[in-house]
Amino acid sequence: MRVLVVEDEPRIADDIAAALTATGAVVDVVADGEEAWFKGDTEDYALVVLDLGLPGLDGLAVLKRWRRNGRQMPVLVLSARGTWAERVEGIDAGADDYLPKPFRMEELVARARALVRRSAGIGTAVIEAGPLAVDPREMRVTVRGLPVTLSPLEYRLVAYLALHKGRVVPAHELIGHLYGDDDARDANALEALVTRLRRKLGAELIETRRGFGYLVAEPRP
Repeated sequence: MRVLVVEDEPRIADDIAAALTATGAVVDVVADGEEAWFKGDTEDYALVVLDLGLPGLDGLAVLKRWRRNGRQMPVLVLSARGTWAERVEGIDAGADDYLPKPFRMEELVARARALVRRSAGIGTAVIEAGPLAVDPREMRVTVRGLPVTLSPLEYRLVAYLALHKGRVVPAHELIGHLYGDDDARDANALEALVTRLRRKLGAELIETRRGFGYLVAEPRP
């Protein structure tokens, strides 16, 4: 998944980015409100971690603009301003969760995982789709209960498809969440990656819908 971290304190931003990258996320970091608003308004993110105390345009104004423009990605707000009134203001502006500073990185990561699952309509910690199970906490994938060894890129792909099980995910969306702003955005590379995954997971688990994208299907009742 692709995550936007908006934080103007470099050490905190680097620590958050490192923690989320370790979970398999592709992380973009920005340090001011105007750039944050533009990135969040024009790019596709599974999650935004947003500090309120930003130079230029403050985080609350950024959040309000996103919501006015119909941007629905989950937003985890960070702030050193921790009064209940300020938390209420942030949630009323469209925040999905609120974490006061200072915080433990483990809690931020857990809240981030929960927000992403909730936005996809998944309430359990382990994502299941038929014989496939993905545990984001351990970055572990099993098929019919047997563990499968995957590269980080392979894991990101199968985890994203499992998170959106039952939906055909377009190739351009997958490429964005696999590579972020990297130049390695190539449909042929994605197809090769899917082929490798099918060898490991079983050919039937990832379907190709020609001209539309890729699908991990919901199990039939």
